[in-house]
Amino acid sequence: MFASQEKVQGRPIRLIAAACKNMGIGKNGWLPWTLPMEFQYLLDKISSVSRPGKKNLLVWGRICWFSAPENLHPIDNAVNVVLSRTISTLPKHAHYLCNNFESAVLLATSPLLNEEVETIWILGGVEIYKKALAHPWCDLIYLTDIMADFDCDTFFPGFDRNVYRLQDQRCSGSSVDLVRICFDKHLACKKYVQHFPGVPDECQQECGIRYKFQVFKKELGYRSKQEVNSNGLQTSVQPEDHGEKTINDTNVI
Repeated sequence: MFASQEKVQGRPIRLIAAACKNMGIGKNGWLPWTLPMEFQYLLDKISSVSRPGKKNLLVWGRICWFSAPENLHPIDNAVNVVLSRTISTLPKHAHYLCNNFESAVLLATSPLLNEEVETIWILGGVEIYKKALAHPWCDLIYLTDIMADFDCDTFFPGFDRNVYRLQDQRCSGSSVDLVRICFDKHLACKKYVQHFPGVPDECQQECGIRYKFQVFKKELGYRSKQEVNSNGLQTSVQPEDHGEKTINDTNVI
């Protein structure tokens, strides 16, 4: 199902979540912790764009969408897509309603949004995270490590940490690149260059709970089984604009 997308100019797909020691991310549809600064970090990430006029495509599962407080909206620079097979009416504050992950992702390259969307952010739930991890456009996982135990019934999916490597926030690139940064033009290097702006390296503490912001990056040259074994995959077609309020199986506001 990903084969035809290699011919499309894609957008980076990035997952963002917070997980406790047992990789739990939720309980009964809600966050098990209350960490306002950590949540603000998420909002800052998903609303950040390179320049005015650009937007990010935010992909929400149904449960994730309806568990968010209504006063969260509107989110700056956001195009909200809700995924559900059980609802047919566009939820309040959402811009699109899709019944599968592929149609949601391809919205970013549709004629309606192609010039606007910079990044596709995945906000959950678990099955949507799984599909995103396997997608060829996925490059980064922003996963906050909550250093505590919580009772959870929903868990962040396992992923291959040889494919998605934890990044060291203290440096940019390889040790060779760091040497070049430090000593080109006889400049002395006094500080490491932060690889991901806005992602603190230090452990944080809030409400008596310690946590650390982490970024995992897909190794260059890695190709998933879905990408390599394209002969047995179903072909996807880029959505077309027919001038209606639907794109394939997507409802548009």
